[in-house]
Amino acid sequence: MAEEPGVATVVAARDGDQRALDDLVSGYLPLVYNIVGHALGGHADTDDVVQETMLRAVHGLTGLRDPAGFRSWLVVIAMNQIRLRHREQQRVPVTGPVPEDVADPGADFVDLTIMRLQLSGQRREVVAATRWLSADERELLSLWWLEAAGRLTRAEVAEALELTPQHTAVRVQRVKAQLDAARIVVRTLESTPRCPELAEVLADWDGDPSALWRKRIARHSRSCRRCERCGYDLASVEGLIARLPLVPLPAAPAFDPAALAGTQTSISAVPADPVTTSKIGLLFKGALVKPIAAAAAAVVAAGIVVAVLPSREEPVAQVTVTSTSVAPTTTTTTTTSSAPATMTTTTTTAPPVPAAPPTAVAASVKKGVSTWNFDGVGKALGDVRAGWYYNWAVHPDGVTAPKNVEFVPMIWGAKFTDDATIARAKANGKVLLGFNEPDFPEQANMTPEQALDLWPKLAATGLRLGSPAVAHSGDKAGGWLDRFMAGAAQRGLRVDFIAVHWYGSDFSDAAVGHLKNYLEAVHKRYGKPVWLTEYALIDFSGGSPRYPTQAQLAAFARGSSAMMEGLPYVERYAWFALPADKPGTGLYAPGGTPNQAGQAYRDAG
Repeated sequence: MAEEPGVATVVAARDGDQRALDDLVSGYLPLVYNIVGHALGGHADTDDVVQETMLRAVHGLTGLRDPAGFRSWLVVIAMNQIRLRHREQQRVPVTGPVPEDVADPGADFVDLTIMRLQLSGQRREVVAATRWLSADERELLSLWWLEAAGRLTRAEVAEALELTPQHTAVRVQRVKAQLDAARIVVRTLESTPRCPELAEVLADWDGDPSALWRKRIARHSRSCRRCERCGYDLASVEGLIARLPLVPLPAAPAFDPAALAGTQTSISAVPADPVTTSKIGLLFKGALVKPIAAAAAAVVAAGIVVAVLPSREEPVAQVTVTSTSVAPTTTTTTTTSSAPATMTTTTTTAPPVPAAPPTAVAASVKKGVSTWNFDGVGKALGDVRAGWYYNWAVHPDGVTAPKNVEFVPMIWGAKFTDDATIARAKANGKVLLGFNEPDFPEQANMTPEQALDLWPKLAATGLRLGSPAVAHSGDKAGGWLDRFMAGAAQRGLRVDFIAVHWYGSDFSDAAVGHLKNYLEAVHKRYGKPVWLTEYALIDFSGGSPRYPTQAQLAAFARGSSAMMEGLPYVERYAWFALPADKPGTGLYAPGGTPNQAGQAYRDAG
């Protein structure tokens, strides 16, 4: 995830620097487009509201007193423009033929999100469910969505809503409940064959999603024995959206220089053709053309950001009392990874009663699993005979494990190094895992120098501390991990063990040997104990991920576990992942029942 323009860029743009203004506009335009798009649901006014927001920001930039607050200020402008649009729509009486100024099916924000981010499964259902929210609910959702994705802070959301953080927390909980109800509606309507009783409920429905029909269909689903299963395995909504990139713009960002007349600065004119013929493309035609700075950079022309990996798509860290859970995003690269729970404080009125801990069983001290919360997670953690687990977060997030199965917290990335999160990690474990795949833009996305600057905060916990877990090339001279370890030695920073990830594309019996060679090379390079915190077999060489058969996966689970149990320098290892709610490398199906690979991993080690 690329960083948005910083304070220096804001100051330079405010002072009249043309290049800085160009960078500021193009860097923040995707954020504004996503806020407005979610709030208006792809209405034809979306482009106009985005354009007006950016114009007002450019016009008012010279009067901005606090450059560090530029993003918060910009979000407030966007929300004011959204509310203004809603008020204007309410004032205009609708008579005669239905106006054409409605959501364009070809540019509907829900469709654009699903298509451009290549969403499937529960991520697609969440986005589709937003159609069933009211205008007020979508307005709040547009901000909370970006908070869950790490793009906005709770303070910025509260400021934009003109509410206290406490009131904001209550509002967020309400809209999440409505969104979950809408997800059940989406599933219920998509079930085939359709329930006959549901057909009677829908006899008068005109086919347009609305809050009223959401309530009616959700009520039927809850009371119908056939449809009630549609709500059984809903993953945490935070987990599903947390690592989604911004929806890319429909055209390259630019402004009509004439629209900026009267300001002290203006966007430079560079001839260009818009990527599409949308309003944004037409309004910006003939102006600055450059790649989007944030997550949309790679997709302005191609319209594709990620290829969602089925096995990693459904993180299921359910919301309990005070946390939200983050989900993994995957790319067509050599590995995949998950994200942590955020430290946003919220309040629920009736937290669920935790299930009784599963009965303790004999477990391997070394063997572990990575997991998220899912139906049967406690049963699976007891059955798999692992000695430890982690969930990319600083707290168990609702996972109930046997008493002899250790939870290991992780500081996932730079955004989770605040004092409260660090303290919570310290309170929840004896060992601390460092940053998650900082060598990947889609994950922690940090330079070795950035990680080194933050490392003293992790070391100050006094917990035994593992290195950042790199996605690949942990044994290579000059690689990310090599540069980090060299810097740690120069600065006198403590690193107690090395954490790495490994995914093999060779599904034959040779895979165990390939993994062993890598672990040996890592240990030889740094001379420290090794933790393999994610590993499995996935072949990314063909573009779309290819998975082994259950027999191949089971053979590798048995062989790799036995191999690592015999390596004295391998202290711990963790399979990716415990849940197997869809084809991939998971071990336990919903309900806590092992598949063939799960049985093999359980019996090994």
